[in-house]
Amino acid sequence: MSDVKDIQLLMGNEAMGRGLIEAGCQIAAAYPGTPSTEILQAVIDRRAEAVEPLHVEWSVNEKIAFEVALAASYTGKRAAAIMKQVGLNVAADPFMRTAYLGVKGGLLAIVADDPGPHSSQNEQDTRLFCLQARVPVLDPASPAEAKEMIPAAFALSEQYEVAVVLRPTTRICHARQNVELGEPVRLERRADFQKDPTRWAATPAFLPALHRKLNAKLAQIAREPAWQPRLAPGDGSRPRTALVASGIVHGHLVDLLGELGLDKAVDLFQVLMPYPLSPDFIATLHRDYDHILVLEETYPVIELQLAHPGAVGKQGGAVPREGELTPDILHQVLADFLALPRPPEVPAERRGRRPSLCPGCPHRVSFAVIKQTFPKGIFPSDIGCYTLGMNLGAVHTVHCMGACISQGAGFYQAYAQDGDFPTVVVTIGDSTFFHAGIPALINAVIQKARIIVMILDNATTAMTGGQPVPHLGRAADGGAAKAVAIEPLVRAGGVDFLEVCDPYDQPRLAELLRLADAHIRAPEGGVAVIISRHGCLMEPSVRRGQESFLVTINAACIACRKCVDQFECPALLMDAETGKALVDQDRCVGCGTCIPVCPVAAIVKEKRP
Repeated sequence: MSDVKDIQLLMGNEAMGRGLIEAGCQIAAAYPGTPSTEILQAVIDRRAEAVEPLHVEWSVNEKIAFEVALAASYTGKRAAAIMKQVGLNVAADPFMRTAYLGVKGGLLAIVADDPGPHSSQNEQDTRLFCLQARVPVLDPASPAEAKEMIPAAFALSEQYEVAVVLRPTTRICHARQNVELGEPVRLERRADFQKDPTRWAATPAFLPALHRKLNAKLAQIAREPAWQPRLAPGDGSRPRTALVASGIVHGHLVDLLGELGLDKAVDLFQVLMPYPLSPDFIATLHRDYDHILVLEETYPVIELQLAHPGAVGKQGGAVPREGELTPDILHQVLADFLALPRPPEVPAERRGRRPSLCPGCPHRVSFAVIKQTFPKGIFPSDIGCYTLGMNLGAVHTVHCMGACISQGAGFYQAYAQDGDFPTVVVTIGDSTFFHAGIPALINAVIQKARIIVMILDNATTAMTGGQPVPHLGRAADGGAAKAVAIEPLVRAGGVDFLEVCDPYDQPRLAELLRLADAHIRAPEGGVAVIISRHGCLMEPSVRRGQESFLVTINAACIACRKCVDQFECPALLMDAETGKALVDQDRCVGCGTCIPVCPVAAIVKEKRP
C-alpha cells in the first residue's frame, strides 16, 4: 500500500463534505443557505467516493432536514443535517427535544454561523443556542480541523447517544486550505430501529429521568480527554496571564502573535468544545491565572461559563460585542490587554456599487410593475435574491423565511380596523414558498386577509447557487423526482383568485395586479395569488431558450436617469462624457424589459444580426 498522502486544496465546505463521506455518513439532508450551502453540494459531487449507500437530499426546510437525519440515526446509521445559523431556528423544535431523547447512530448537525453578518438576518451564535438546548458544540479553527472533527464528532455522538453540533463560521466555510484526505470508513451497518416508546415517544412523565440522564452525560462529555482545551504555553514573561480563544478567532490569533513576535509571550488556550466547557479547565484558570482575555465570535459563551473575576471579553466591552473579530480588530484588543503600542486605526472599508438583481432578472420586472401599479402600496417581501427589490422601492419589509405573507396579513388587519386598507402586495420566492410560505398562506385565507401574494417563480433556489425546487422534478443528485406543482397547493389552501403570468409581459402583469386588487376589495374577496413565472437567467437552458435583442439608447435620451435609478439594471449606465444613458453591451442580456421605463421611448431593440 502506498504511503503517499492525498492532499487537496479545498474550500472549508468541501472539506466538511468529504469528511462526512470519510466518516461513514449514510444520510445527509440540508436546506441551502450561505455560508453552509456547499457542504451538501460537496457530498453530492463526491458521492461516488462513498463506499456504502449514501442518500442526499435538499429538504424543503431545515426542520425537515433535521428530522430526516434524526430518524436515520434511530436506526443506527450515521446521519447529518446541514444548515446555516438561522436555519437552526426553523429546526429548533426537534433539535431541542433531541437533547433529551438522544440518538443511536451518530447524528451530526453542521450549523454554519455568519458573524458580520455577510448574508444573514442576524449574527446569532449557535454555541449559545446549544448551551440553551444542552447539546455539545464543536468550534473548528480551520477548514482542515473542521474535517478532522467530523469522525470524532460522530464517535462522541455514538458513545453518549446524543446529537453533536459542528459550528463552522463563514471564514471557515469559505477559506481554502490544503487538506489531507483519508480513506472512507466502511461501517457495514444495516437499519435496525429498536422500538422504545418510553424514549422515542417520551411523554412528560418520562422527561425528568431523561433530563437527569442528559445532565450526567454532559458532565462526562465535558471531561472527555480528546476535547479538552489545548494549551500553547508561553515563555513565562507574563505570569498568571492567559489568552483563551476558539474557532477562527484562534486561527487569526496564532497568525497575529507570530507576526508580532509574541507567539511565546503568553499562555494561549484553544477551546475545541465551547459547550459543555470543561470544569477542569475552568478550575485551572481560576487557580493559575489572574488576567484572562477571552476571544470568541459572536457572543460571550465561553466567558459566561468561566465566571472568572479576572476575565475580560465581550461582557465588559474589552472585545467588540458585534461583528467579526478580524485580525485588525484582534490587534487592537490584544494591544490593550498586553499594554502594547496600539496599531493605527484601519480606514473604513470603501463600499462599491450596491448589489443589484442580475441583468434580465424577471424579478426586476415584477417589482417595477408592482411599484408602478400601486405607488402607495405596502410591499412585504422575503429572503432571497429578490430582497434586492428594495432598490426599486418595491420591498418595504424583510424579516425571515415565509414572514412576508404573515406580515402582509398583519398589515391588512391593522389597517382594516380603521375602515380602509392600502393595497398590500407580498412577494415571495418559489423555494421560500415551499419552505415556510404555505402555512402562512393558509392562515391568511382563514383569517380573511385581503392581500395580494405574488409568488416569484424562477424555477430554482437562485441566491444559493441554483439548488432544485420541489416543482422542478429534480432530486439533489440530479436524478428525476416527483414534481410538486405550486398551483394545486395554492388552490388547496383555499385561494379563489389564482393567475399565472410571465413578468416579461408587463402589460398583462399590470392588468392581473389590477384584477387582483379588485378581487381583494370585492364583498366576497380574499387572498389573491399571482404566480410570476420566468426562469432564472443564471440557468443556461433559460438563456438558450430566450430570444435576445440588441438593446440600445438613441439620441432622444433626455438624461432623466429613470432607467438607471428606477429600473437599476447593471447594464444601464450614465455616460460620463455625454451625461446621457447608455447600454453596457457586455452586461446586457438583450431581454428588452427596460424599454417601457423610458418616458421618451429612447430605449429601442432590434434583432441581433
